[in-house]
Amino acid sequence: MNSLLIVGTGLIGASTGLALKAAGFSGRITGFDLSAAELLIAHESGAIDEVVSTREAATEAARRSDVVLLAVPVFAILDWMTILAPVLKPGQLVTDTGSTKVQIADVARRLFPGVAGPRFLPGHPMAGKESGGAAIAEAGLYQGAVWIFTPVDAESTAEETAWREWMSAIGTKVMDLEPARHDQLLAWVSHLPQMVSTALSALLEDTFGDDPDLRAIGGRALREMTRLGSSPYSMWRDVAMTNTAPLANSLLALEQRLQHLREHLRTPELREEFQRANKFREPR
Repeated sequence: MNSLLIVGTGLIGASTGLALKAAGFSGRITGFDLSAAELLIAHESGAIDEVVSTREAATEAARRSDVVLLAVPVFAILDWMTILAPVLKPGQLVTDTGSTKVQIADVARRLFPGVAGPRFLPGHPMAGKESGGAAIAEAGLYQGAVWIFTPVDAESTAEETAWREWMSAIGTKVMDLEPARHDQLLAWVSHLPQMVSTALSALLEDTFGDDPDLRAIGGRALREMTRLGSSPYSMWRDVAMTNTAPLANSLLALEQRLQHLREHLRTPELREEFQRANKFREPR
């Protein structure tokens, strides 16, 4: 892999560029973002070497790149897949960082079939922050994180192998999952915690507003439980709309569990629930 185009130079895209360079990647990294400010920050930070400022220029840059990384929300990933599939050549690789994978994998099978043409490797790094933007990107973002792939073809090309190796080089543990399995698990380990934090933060805002007493006594528990509540809707709209059923199922299960707790606040069931909860973080 000698050249990379990063579409979306926010936190994830810019951090990937920085991480690759820190790991020794010496090829050319081009960046595109709808935000001129994000592009400028990513370029000034050294995450990307070259800027393209229009979709047409980005498409042309994709033609010249060994790998294209789509580090944008899911619906934008699907749009770019449609744009790139007809113009790329055999041997070129497109991959992504989308938080849901079933729809992306389905489209990849249709638009990037077989090994004779350009390839698509769905991916998802399990790293990030509660807010986005190139200004908070860092080369060490992926250290110790898992980078999940949900391949749509059993055969791997040289570029796919190279990309996997670079993801290991930047500090991640590479892991493969079926797309549906990915979305089911992510509904529980990522999407549900976000919705819980959003609901709690919105409830506190509606109930207490600017109450200084609440903010004065709110400690670590409050900070940790509401941290994800700072995430913007723009980051989560596509997740909710492309993983609706698994996420709704996890929310329903939590609602039922909370009802169980509420009904047993004064019974031994509460102790048993704490005992079950304590087991979750024990070494397995």
